[in-house]
Amino acid sequence: MRKAAIKIENELAGWLTQDELGYHFVYEKSYAMKPGARPVSLTLPLRDEPYTSKVLFPFFDGLIPEGWLLDIAERNWKLNPRDRMGLLLVCCKDCIGNVSVEAINEENLP
Repeated sequence: MRKAAIKIENELAGWLTQDELGYHFVYEKSYAMKPGARPVSLTLPLRDEPYTSKVLFPFFDGLIPEGWLLDIAERNWKLNPRDRMGLLLVCCKDCIGNVSVEAINEENLP
C-alpha cells in the first residue's frame, strides 16, 4: 500500500492511499469539522465517507506535470509513466496552487 498526506496550504486535509483495490481518499476528521474547511476540489466535496476509485482521481492526476517536465521526472527518477501514484508522490510535493502531496513511507504506517 502507498499513502500520501494531502495538504491544503500546509494543513493536513486528508489521506490518499493506493492498494490492490484501487485508490482511496478520505478527509482528516479534524480538518473536515473545522469551520470554513474547504474541499480539496469540487469533485471531492467534504464528507466523512472515503472516496474510492479504480483509477487515480482526476483532480490528483491533474497535478502531475506533463510534457517536457514529465519527461525530465521520468528520466531522473526512473519512473514508469503509467504509475500515476508514483508520479504524484515524487512530483507533487510542491505543486502550483494550495494543494500539496506528501509521501508517507511504508515503515511509518501503523
